Amino acid sequence: MPVDLRAGQSVHWQTFGTGDRPAIAVHCMLASGRYWGTLSPFLPQLTMTAFDLPGQGKSGPYDGAEGYQKLCTQILASFITRPVDLIGHSFGATIALRLAVAAPEAVRSLTLIEPVLFRAAMDSAEWTHECAEHDTLSQLLASGDTTEAARLFVGRWGASAWQDMPAQMQQGMADRMHLIAAASRDNFGDTGDILREGGLESIDAPVMLMEGADSPPIIHRVHERLAARLADVATARIPGAGHMAPMTHAAQVAGLIAMNLDRS
Repeated sequence: MPVDLRAGQSVHWQTFGTGDRPAIAVHCMLASGRYWGTLSPFLPQLTMTAFDLPGQGKSGPYDGAEGYQKLCTQILASFITRPVDLIGHSFGATIALRLAVAAPEAVRSLTLIEPVLFRAAMDSAEWTHECAEHDTLSQLLASGDTTEAARLFVGRWGASAWQDMPAQMQQGMADRMHLIAAASRDNFGDTGDILREGGLESIDAPVMLMEGADSPPIIHRVHERLAARLADVATARIPGAGHMAPMTHAAQVAGLIAMNLDRS
């Protein structure tokens, strides 16, 4: 489990599996790359590299000098030396998508599990609702109430009920809510211009868009908008799953990843 300086950041990563195909998996917010280890046994064809995003897991802190998604994409790019199977979840999926748009030749297959690129759903009812949710969160953070902000965020996007979490875990999430604010600028503003004309259309690798049936409605709208512009795309919905399907439904998620690998 090495730690190295990448894109000027202290980055921790680990490798799962010993398969012939190199893959890179990018985790969601308020987590770490560790949870990809649960999926690895179902994907013996992969050697999967999973790094911790800045300020998360065992990576160094995020200093705010660079846009968060941009910095994370630079770190991701530093791991790629040949075309890879790229897998991303939530904010990690937006990082994977940004890399794929910038360098489609680097991607052998692209699996996106609920990318939170909310800008893709602009002008929809789901976008309006999500903006209102974001405004509430922003007001709490501006007032310094990071605990209540974390409680609301986890209640909507997390795998476990807030009240069931140990106090130490609750505090850790509250302490990292500034990262949610940083990522929100990318999610709502598309700071990486991922949605630019011709960008999504340039991806020629097979893409899988995967969602939980019980996830917030904006996810389905984002998928709908992205799928309409991707050249080679499959979509899947996992019954009984929410936003944290890689943790709660690992076997099903891995099975769908494997299906996408078979298409490349």
